[in-house]
Amino acid sequence: MTHGKDAHQPRGVKIAGTGMYVPDKLLTNADLERMVDTNDEWITQRTGIKVRHVTTPDQANSDLGAAAVTQALKNAGLKPADLDLLICATMTPDVICPAMSAQIVRKIGAIPAGAFDMNIACTGFVAALNMASNAVRSGFYRHVAVVASETLTRITNYEDRGTCVLFGDGAGAAILSATDTPGQGCLYQSLGSDGERGQVLYVPRTETDIPPSGKETFTGKFNTLQMNGRAVYKFAVEKLAECVESAMTYCGMTAADIKMVIPHQSNSRMLESAWKKLGFDTDKIYMNIDRYGNTSAASVGICLHELMDQKMIGEGDHVIFVAQGGGLSWGTSLWRL
Repeated sequence: MTHGKDAHQPRGVKIAGTGMYVPDKLLTNADLERMVDTNDEWITQRTGIKVRHVTTPDQANSDLGAAAVTQALKNAGLKPADLDLLICATMTPDVICPAMSAQIVRKIGAIPAGAFDMNIACTGFVAALNMASNAVRSGFYRHVAVVASETLTRITNYEDRGTCVLFGDGAGAAILSATDTPGQGCLYQSLGSDGERGQVLYVPRTETDIPPSGKETFTGKFNTLQMNGRAVYKFAVEKLAECVESAMTYCGMTAADIKMVIPHQSNSRMLESAWKKLGFDTDKIYMNIDRYGNTSAASVGICLHELMDQKMIGEGDHVIFVAQGGGLSWGTSLWRL
């Protein structure tokens, strides 16, 4: 942790390095055809997904997160001991306690770095990015790791064809570090929630968790994802466009000023609908859902790593991170890299 004269001094924030990890095991549309009443054409047309990565029984979610952070540290030219704080976004932790963030800190050898978890489903990476930026800018933390790691396939009902085609496992990470450039970093951030609509996408544990409106659509398996697809689709399209527009308006920017929009990978049709509303060229919207499926909080982090690794975005570029998910939740972060 940073102390002394540098504390409380606003500073710039840079994304010093990124990383990702996905399991080797694959689940293809052809595999799903043998499990439920579906087919490749139906899945591709409605979701854009072709393949997902799936953890094996011996892989802990924290293993995925640790691998992603280790790669991000290497790309940032830092050692685990350099970390002041690690924020982990996940809705599928290994256990309730200890926090998965603390387990990742242990596995990468970063003790005694601070650690805490965030659980706001698909919005997790964006929210963690916002909080990490604020921590670095405060002057009290110099290097903060953000990691989103999910094993959604472990809470997926593979008898429910409406949800089982969607989800994959993976982790994405970024290292945020202090810079001497005040204008570098997060220029706008926002988070929101609507618990009144939270049960259009939720994981019930017992009968009492199921709302009256959800009795007919409940798949019969507790501790698995339940989703009202039509309601989620409508919410996500409207909120995504609203979030991006608000960020650009606040910063006095237009689509021409933005190098890339990095959205949560939920559904290709949904993303394409939102872009039409916003007037963005398709080459400014990054999508990789065909290769990973919906990895919840991890998806934005995975996208960020691929973009930076391929040098599709870089220093000085303006990018918008945006996500919507269970809760219901949503978040935005506009950066000058």
